[in-house]
Amino acid sequence: MGIRILLAEDHKIVRQGLRSLLAKQPDLEIVAEAENGSEAIALATQLGVDLVLMDLTLPDMSGIDATRRIVAELPEVRVLALTMHSDKRFITETLKAGAKGYLVKESATLELVEAIRSVAGGGSYLSRSLQGFDLDGHAKLEPAKPASAPCLISPREREVLQKIAEGKGTKEIAFTFGVSIKTIETQRSQIKKKLNLHSIAELTKYAIREGLVSL
Repeated sequence: MGIRILLAEDHKIVRQGLRSLLAKQPDLEIVAEAENGSEAIALATQLGVDLVLMDLTLPDMSGIDATRRIVAELPEVRVLALTMHSDKRFITETLKAGAKGYLVKESATLELVEAIRSVAGGGSYLSRSLQGFDLDGHAKLEPAKPASAPCLISPREREVLQKIAEGKGTKEIAFTFGVSIKTIETQRSQIKKKLNLHSIAELTKYAIREGLVSL
């Protein structure tokens, strides 16, 4: 039986390229494609896939947050991150969220098939260009220092921050999460206080830098 793959990537041309690359492998099958984090969670739940190939910068919900949800709700599903980010901070956050592999997009053409088979088979994978990073002991590599921005705010606050950075208004964000406008206003104030930021522009820059949204 082949490996059933869910492809979570918001850029259509990238999805087409990945599908074309994987179509040549008889043991690999892309059973669905998701354009955002929420859709990835829903499809992974509905379709019983073996592996999610997860872009980290997705609209609606970041790939890291979607990974955390999928791993918590579907522990049998493996997640392989596919991203343009090679910073150790992103690797650490992604692995802490539960991903079993981390592949930089510039390496995908040469390493994607190997990475998928390794992760789906119960192993782990890290792009060859990142081999100096200890995949299994990633948490031990980080020196003692103040928490980075993603750790300072809660997962829900990260989702709210992403919506703010995407240009969504308070009312729209409240409707999306099924809460009151007052709740979102309070969360926005808490985010600003925790991150020591004072404007929407500063929040947006932070979200871009943290990979929650793309330019």
